[in-house]
Amino acid sequence: MQRRTQLYEGKAKVIFEGPEPGTVVAYFKDDSADLAGGKPTVVTGKGVINNAISDLIMTRLSEIGVATHLIKRLNMREQLLHKVEIIPIEVVVRNVVAGSLAKRFGMEEGTPLARSIVEFYYKNDDLGCPMILEEHITAFGWVSHPELDEIMSLALRTNDFLSGLFSGIGIKLINFKIVFGRCWEDEQVRILLADEITPDSCRLWDLETNKKLEKDRFCQERDGIEEAYQEIAARLGVLPDLEHLSSEGLRLVR
Repeated sequence: MQRRTQLYEGKAKVIFEGPEPGTVVAYFKDDSADLAGGKPTVVTGKGVINNAISDLIMTRLSEIGVATHLIKRLNMREQLLHKVEIIPIEVVVRNVVAGSLAKRFGMEEGTPLARSIVEFYYKNDDLGCPMILEEHITAFGWVSHPELDEIMSLALRTNDFLSGLFSGIGIKLINFKIVFGRCWEDEQVRILLADEITPDSCRLWDLETNKKLEKDRFCQERDGIEEAYQEIAARLGVLPDLEHLSSEGLRLVR
């Protein structure tokens, strides 16, 4: 088997050179970043579930006209993607008060917002991904004004789609984080939705009980991580496809 060249390794994925020019292969890891600042946790099988969920969501988004970097899912842990230049901006769309928004303004978690809020953060782990304004983005030359307008439009369209998708399976989309990239086709530059959309990048609560189905649920107690990922995958209908998982399902490695 030919050895692939690793291009990048992040918290949840490893990126390798693709089989053709202009492509890369993303390998979904089982690592789960510890939000409390401790040692990362390994959750056996999480990468498989995240691969399946992101493939489903990205495919559905492309069907409604939101262009993504996904070409196809290769196997249980890998996706073939268009190679893009990642724009160093994390776009966070908020529908309900939670997390840092609640802390910043002293608001009660779970309070519905009158309209969705779009926030921007500088994608730089060394600096703690600080919050930025549109003026920073255009003044620093990260994107042009037309590109920023397109990113805003795509983020809101993605929010509309995800809200409907999750609501249909009894889940409330509290907020989510996405990243965009530039892809060159001849002389044309396209803005593509990149990275992933998984329980790692979304805050999800049960629609009826407000039970947390994401990292907030276990970042302190280390309880419920396996069930949370399995439950979301099962509701989305991708769990039956994950044949290699044992009958015990996901397993937390402490």
